[in-house]
Amino acid sequence: MLELNFDPFPVLSTERLLLRKITEDDADQIFFLRSNREVLRYLDRDPITSVDDALQWIRMIDAGVRGNEFVAWAMSLKDDKKLIGTISFWNIEKQHYRSEIGYALHPHHQGKGLMQEAMIVVLYYGFKTMKLHSVEANVNPQNASSINLLKRNNFVQEAYHRENYFYNGKFLDSAIYSLLTPY
Repeated sequence: MLELNFDPFPVLSTERLLLRKITEDDADQIFFLRSNREVLRYLDRDPITSVDDALQWIRMIDAGVRGNEFVAWAMSLKDDKKLIGTISFWNIEKQHYRSEIGYALHPHHQGKGLMQEAMIVVLYYGFKTMKLHSVEANVNPQNASSINLLKRNNFVQEAYHRENYFYNGKFLDSAIYSLLTPY
């Protein structure tokens, strides 16, 4: 069974990014990411409505990281510590060495290869340090950008669930992509 320990917090970096702990100082940016219609377009969840909601979410994330239940990184540019996105391993199934990956990026920073940079170091950390055997992503099948990102990182579609998710008065489909450890 996986034994996880995120203390000290695993700070990661790429050529352009610093992946660091999410703190209460990030509340305004978290509020933006979790309330912006463009960011939420394919996430199929209700937007948060206040910075207080963002602070509650940050505290929940902090408790989960301290409890070694999951890990979530704030993405910021190396020359500007302002949070521009998040990437995380969550829904970790310790007995199966499997985790779900989730991510979100400010629209101004999309299309620049930043999430690709983050994905590479986060997957390496997940497989080499956490000792994951597989990583899955649950994607809205209409989210072509996310699917392309996953495919660039060798994820393959392993399932397609028809109308398995009820949101906003509609049944929606889900596509499940996965990656087995390349190491």
